[in-house]
Amino acid sequence: MVGAGVPSKSLKKKCCSEKLHFPNLECSTVCDALLQTPVFLTVLKLIDMELAAELRAACCQYCHGVLDQADFPRKPRGVPANLRDEHDSRFSFCCRSCRKRHTAMSVRFLGRRVYLGLMVVLLSAKHVMEMATGARVAQALAVPMRTLERWRNWWQERFMQTKLWQAQCARFMPPVSSTTLPGELLHRFADGATPGLPTLLVFLTPLSIGVIFDVVDGQ
Repeated sequence: MVGAGVPSKSLKKKCCSEKLHFPNLECSTVCDALLQTPVFLTVLKLIDMELAAELRAACCQYCHGVLDQADFPRKPRGVPANLRDEHDSRFSFCCRSCRKRHTAMSVRFLGRRVYLGLMVVLLSAKHVMEMATGARVAQALAVPMRTLERWRNWWQERFMQTKLWQAQCARFMPPVSSTTLPGELLHRFADGATPGLPTLLVFLTPLSIGVIFDVVDGQ
């Protein structure tokens, strides 16, 4: 079933392919570049299009019916004004037979959060916000300090309890401390000259559907 686990290895590889290549930039430079060029958001939209195509090809998980396009509007914050029209909807489908909605996983939209997922990742990283460019981007995109604090608390508390992390945390050795999130994950997912941001966003896609605070039973 699409969305039941982490995305496929083929999609992860695609993040670093020539077509979906992220330049070798520090996180603070990535933040700054978001205000100057559409390349990062363009890449993320391409990944979302692939995720949507995979979901549609799988047909309805309830009755195996055909899925029709039924995108729903979004007004994400953290998008430069000149790029908002490109990211004003999220890929979703409706079954032609049973009418059940199927929303594709996304690297742009982290659940129902109003800010783009990449902003939740980058601006929650302590080492990014300690740099002038990180603070400038947070100010330029009007991210309140109380929102940044909520994001950091989520990473250090609720994220550690999600079913995704409980299922995948053993893959990281040495173990990742909650106090280092999400910066440590950006570091762990980095591969040579390729930054960890695109791969981390793909890793988080199961949290983009359903309830973002989905936690293990009893927690």
